[in-house]
Amino acid sequence: MGGVRKQNIFNTTGAVIKFTLFWILVIIQLPILLFLPRGATSVKYMRFFMRILLYISGVRIRVHGRLSTHRPLLVISNHISIFEIATFPVAFGGSFIAKKEMESWPLVGWVSRKFGVVFIDRRPSHAMDALAQVQQTVASVSYPVFLFPEGTTTNGAYVKPFKSTLFNFVENSDVVVQPMVMNYRYRDGGVISDTDMAEHFAYFNNSNQDTGPTCSRERSAFGQVFHIMMLGGFFVELTVMPPPSLAGMDRKQIAETLHKTVSEKYMELKNKTAK
Repeated sequence: MGGVRKQNIFNTTGAVIKFTLFWILVIIQLPILLFLPRGATSVKYMRFFMRILLYISGVRIRVHGRLSTHRPLLVISNHISIFEIATFPVAFGGSFIAKKEMESWPLVGWVSRKFGVVFIDRRPSHAMDALAQVQQTVASVSYPVFLFPEGTTTNGAYVKPFKSTLFNFVENSDVVVQPMVMNYRYRDGGVISDTDMAEHFAYFNNSNQDTGPTCSRERSAFGQVFHIMMLGGFFVELTVMPPPSLAGMDRKQIAETLHKTVSEKYMELKNKTAK
């Protein structure tokens, strides 16, 4: 069941049309974004904005479970591609904690700032400032904040160990941390092989992978969006798990506990057909 759609002139032409339409819609919305105040309003608007991208790209979402109503709420998940930036806000609302490099991406950085994304510098020399910024943001907003503790995307064959630094502010705090597992499927819900995942659906650097297949051609972020449009999209399955008790744990124990939870569930689900 399922499989990668064969690339031909018709798929390519369709992708060109979709990609052009997406940029037209982005340009139309730029004046709105220019005057949109940063905060809860812009975060809500992001849900609408990202829904357009997913619709045009052919990406569909199914959610199992519910997010906690507790605030502050930090939601952590595995990270496979740039499409998480769209699928999470569409499914739940909320915004992100992202690496500083993304802030300099043309247009993406500016739009992300408008949408309430918090960019942090993960260099050790900037760790204290980054933690203070994250702590202040998570504590002051009424929506969930998403974090990818792997610190990078993977080929989808595994879940990298979680970086413990950003869990400093969780120790002995009232922040609830809720784990979530994300799986990609073919459009019909079929299991994507590790080879196809790495070659077509995941977005990552070959040099950052610890195991599993690599891709023969590393694409740019917008190149990956175009490629997914050419393939006709994919299906995202989000499995929300109950928040574990982290009382009395230090940051390293928190990171290890959450990684075990997410990694084991991901490996359990990744080879199962979507329900």
